[in-house]
Amino acid sequence: MDTMRERFADTLSRLLDEDPRVAVVLAEIGKDGFAEAERRHPDRVINVGIREQLLIGTAAGLAMSGLRPVAHTFASFLVERPFEQVKLDFGHQDAGGVLVSAGASYDWPAGGYTHMAPGDVALLDTLDGWTVHVPGHPDEAERLLRHAVAADDDKVYVRLSLQQNSTPRPVTGDGFLTLRHGREGIVVAVGPMLDNVLAAVEGLDVSVLYAPTVRPFDAASLLAALGDRADVVLVEPYLAGTSSGAAGDALADIPHRVLGLGTARRELRRYGTLEEHLAAQGLDPRALRGRITGFLDRAEAAA
Repeated sequence: MDTMRERFADTLSRLLDEDPRVAVVLAEIGKDGFAEAERRHPDRVINVGIREQLLIGTAAGLAMSGLRPVAHTFASFLVERPFEQVKLDFGHQDAGGVLVSAGASYDWPAGGYTHMAPGDVALLDTLDGWTVHVPGHPDEAERLLRHAVAADDDKVYVRLSLQQNSTPRPVTGDGFLTLRHGREGIVVAVGPMLDNVLAAVEGLDVSVLYAPTVRPFDAASLLAALGDRADVVLVEPYLAGTSSGAAGDALADIPHRVLGLGTARRELRRYGTLEEHLAAQGLDPRALRGRITGFLDRAEAAA
């Protein structure tokens, strides 16, 4: 199976052939994946070098000239380092574009904390109007990328990861998918966390919602999945609690409890592997089951 990032390069190269409005802006990282596309479209494949602020500024400028730009690099260099440009060049200028990241929270542990971005979605949450896709499989990454590019002047962030689920789901770019119905609570699995969540809740009487698109937050699907108790567990592959406020807003008129699971604020300073980082963050199936059942058992004891 190819990775999400490999599928991204292949899909975007085809989109450059299909749509004369599409342009890609790179900051050195990922350029090899677009070598052939650059030969075919030298005016719409732009590598600005290791200049991340210029990456965002150039993409926004292309958007204001009528193109549909896609900017790509590691999440830490795409969202965190040039955040002022994201805020002003896209947000303040009301320009639309697509940001596609790699690296996620800790895809490359040996790269160190400079190449990790567990707070990227939370940071974008401080801005208005961003759609955020978190695919869990290369097939979903392709569909969501095409959806993002076709979204006219919308501002869209697509978060790619090496972690991926074994099976793609029929994502549409709008809202959550209800995979299981239960009465004792709801577990929302974001993107590549789905396989671990399904393993963790096997045999539990809970609903499972799959969230490949987290912004806008799908309040309607969350409310429709309510059973006997409004107890919600959010399992996100980035900063824990990123979507807790959105879930709380959706349930504002109902007595409820929300548990946000994800990456902790503490920095893990050992390299390790992606799987070891997941385990250290309590996001492997065994740890998830303990955290989810503990939360639901406390609710039952208090009832």
